[in-house]
Amino acid sequence: MADAWQTTYESRDDLKVFGDNALGLFALGLKFGIEDLVTVGTESITDGSDDKKCDIVYVDKDDGIAVVAQCYFSTKAKQEAPSNKAADLNTAISWLIQRPLNELPERIVSAAQQLRDGITNNEIKEIHIWYIHNLPESNNVLKELKAVEDSAKAAVTHQYPDSRISIHALEVGKAKINEWYDETLSPILVNDEFEIDTKIGFEIDGPEWRAYVTTVEARFLYRQYKKYKTQLFSANVRDYLGSRISDSNINNGIKKTAENEPDNFWVFNNGLTVLVNDFNVMSDNKSKNNKIVIKGMSIVNGAQTTGAIGALNKTPASSVRVPVRFIKTKNPNIVLDIIQFNNSQNKVTASDFRSTDKIQKRIKDEVSKIPSAEYEGGRRGGFGDLIRRRPNLLPSYTVGQSLASFHGDPVIAYNQKQNIWIEDSLYSKYFNENTTGSHIVFAYSLVRAVEQRKVELIEKEKKSPQTLTTDEENQIKFFRKRGSNFLLVSAISSCLETFTNRKISNLFRISFGEKKSPKEAQKLWSDLIDVTIPLCNQLDEALNDGLKNTKLVENVISKFRGLISVTAKSNAAIFKSFSKNIVIK
Repeated sequence: MADAWQTTYESRDDLKVFGDNALGLFALGLKFGIEDLVTVGTESITDGSDDKKCDIVYVDKDDGIAVVAQCYFSTKAKQEAPSNKAADLNTAISWLIQRPLNELPERIVSAAQQLRDGITNNEIKEIHIWYIHNLPESNNVLKELKAVEDSAKAAVTHQYPDSRISIHALEVGKAKINEWYDETLSPILVNDEFEIDTKIGFEIDGPEWRAYVTTVEARFLYRQYKKYKTQLFSANVRDYLGSRISDSNINNGIKKTAENEPDNFWVFNNGLTVLVNDFNVMSDNKSKNNKIVIKGMSIVNGAQTTGAIGALNKTPASSVRVPVRFIKTKNPNIVLDIIQFNNSQNKVTASDFRSTDKIQKRIKDEVSKIPSAEYEGGRRGGFGDLIRRRPNLLPSYTVGQSLASFHGDPVIAYNQKQNIWIEDSLYSKYFNENTTGSHIVFAYSLVRAVEQRKVELIEKEKKSPQTLTTDEENQIKFFRKRGSNFLLVSAISSCLETFTNRKISNLFRISFGEKKSPKEAQKLWSDLIDVTIPLCNQLDEALNDGLKNTKLVENVISKFRGLISVTAKSNAAIFKSFSKNIVIK
């Protein structure tokens, strides 16, 4: 009988185009809560004849992580995966970290450059080296991966002596994938049992919840943060954009209070709200104090407090006590509401939780009226929905990136996908009173059409490289450069006046109307991509050192737009056909 994760994995039709690497993407999604695996796949998969044993190189500077993976999928039942493929990861790390860029195969140059830039700029805090397969884990593979981890640490230390990067090699086989899959089904990842001295407290019951209000010693939080890190915030992290916890946003005021005014900490701090699987309060007759035994914990409000306490240089004094309420409920809707309301009422973090603002609510409603389209407006699906495919869903991060690239900011789309949601200035630039559900589908479908063209070209190269035309070879070279998808989207959107032969004063007003589904919209872009993609080499210069330079982007897009204008007569029929579907309000 297949494990639950296998059934879910096999249902992911959208990942099948990635072949054996689909399992690697699936594992990435489970571990890091990635909602849009298609966009990640088109960017991160490097697999090919000259990939130097790098099947996937995933870099997320927002979260400070990189994953270098070798993937293997067996169609037959075996006792273990071949250990030589684990050893191959030594080769992958050597090429990605140590070899001069001009010696690298074209296929992995951009990935290596992105990884090295992340290390140099201290944007990468952890490198994960994975051997991903669908077989049982084994000691043979474990031995090889230990050697890979040691070699990788030596290589990074040699090349970047000032870096403080953590490196972890891991076999991601059946058991590990199953473990990660199970974690997605619950908002609480820390499932241990804890016995806590509480002194005094009181219990409150609701229709479908129980709660206990008390205080806990800060040293309890200190120890748990040291042990579990961000797993303590699992419910928060998995359900809202922009709720990542990092050292850079820990409140120094909280730390100073704990260190310098421990007796006043309770009155200065708003306290914690903690979801638990269960709790039981016991009285200690000798000390006349209470104890509470909790099973599992996830801090849904108070991440700043916990992170600040956990970052102290030493264990806080016993007099430092923190207000806390432990809540137990089995209703998943109540869980989501607890997370939402506990955070949206906090002025400091309100900008991280966009799903409650009126613009997102309006857009969500507008998208719901478009055929075969769903949009969560900044809020992810429920815990169990994270890895299951929702074929009509427009993932929030990708929508933000789509709008940024469509409106001429591919550097933002590529480098700041979280900041689009976190920083008010960026958020309001793309999500404002002019942003409509139909316009979002318009921009999003262009991104998907570009991604589809990239996948088609790469598949053709794999199956019959001898049939590739010179133009197609150049297009593949372009697409191998990271950030190319978003740059091409910006270039194409900049030509809309040429395509429609009319002045467009406000790009937010353009769409395919409210009757076209995202899939239908994607097809409408396809013919236009046919006649614009041969000019993609005009954009290369902005990608050569990574997609960073806004001025350079403007220059190459200007050249691209000029050439499209020159070809307008010869492509008049295609442009006219496309224009017939355009709605400008």
